Amino acid sequence: MIRTGTDSDTAAYIKLIGEAWGEFPGVIFDVDAELPELYRLASWFAEAGGRVWLAEEDGRALGMVGTRPLGSDAAFEICKMYVDRAARGSGLAQRLIETAEAHARAQGAQRMVLWTDTRFEAAHRFYEKQSYIRQGAVRVLDDLSKSLEFRYAKPLTGVVVEMLDGAAASSAARRLANIMIGCVAQGGSLHWRQRLAPDTARAQMRRVAAEVAAQQRLLLAAWAGARLAGSIQIDLAMPQSQAHRAVLQDWRVEPAMRGQGMGLALLAGAEAAAARLGRRLLSLETPAGGSGERLLLAAGWREAGRIPGLALDAAGAGIEAVRYIRT
Repeated sequence: MIRTGTDSDTAAYIKLIGEAWGEFPGVIFDVDAELPELYRLASWFAEAGGRVWLAEEDGRALGMVGTRPLGSDAAFEICKMYVDRAARGSGLAQRLIETAEAHARAQGAQRMVLWTDTRFEAAHRFYEKQSYIRQGAVRVLDDLSKSLEFRYAKPLTGVVVEMLDGAAASSAARRLANIMIGCVAQGGSLHWRQRLAPDTARAQMRRVAAEVAAQQRLLLAAWAGARLAGSIQIDLAMPQSQAHRAVLQDWRVEPAMRGQGMGLALLAGAEAAAARLGRRLLSLETPAGGSGERLLLAAGWREAGRIPGLALDAAGAGIEAVRYIRT
């Protein structure tokens, strides 16, 4: 059961946080010195305009999460999220964070933000699975544990397209690899065959992140309803005489999330990003007869030629590609 936490749940909060911090050498848990709000946590959140929840089973506390509004950007922050070791992998963590996000959305939040210790690697993977990505600089805390924290964030409402830097691309790599696997499984990819292995997809997205960090490539990601579900890349590595060009690649939207406008939003975002860099001639190749052609034509792109058999499917049959350009 997940219920609203109260000030009288202090012992449960202290147990959950203390045991979680105790898993990491060098992390010091001192309630009186650094976390006195745990003695009245529900009131502490309420005074900030937020709320805290506690998950229980047979009277035993198994998890907690809180959220509160930030002072700007129509954002809410996820705070004090901890799950007992015995309940990890059960889906409880996802239910807790979805409870907090639903509350924030009902209060008008458009974005979720959280900070997590750089040592909490399992937490990073969980947040990335929930479509959060790492953004901004590392925060240095003047606390007993000498903590360093990563900032994670994601849009909460609507269809949103954002450009990712190297750190964000790296943290999004696993989620984008899963999208890649789902799209390739639908068939018709010009670069990858069906039944793409997860290790291959993740390795490819790590290479993309490295090229983003090296400023050789741009990566834009799209969220719909707080779910990271699409991306597009812009290859900037053109010959010296073609510095006005860029090639759009790997334009993908998770199959189950199509029909919400993400494809066109990604395309428009890529066009705007390329224009800011002076790239005024864009090209993109897509399988003939696919949904990509309809979207490109609707967005004002024009056909510039066809290449029969440019790629081969799993059975060895040729896939015709159509090249589109935008000036």
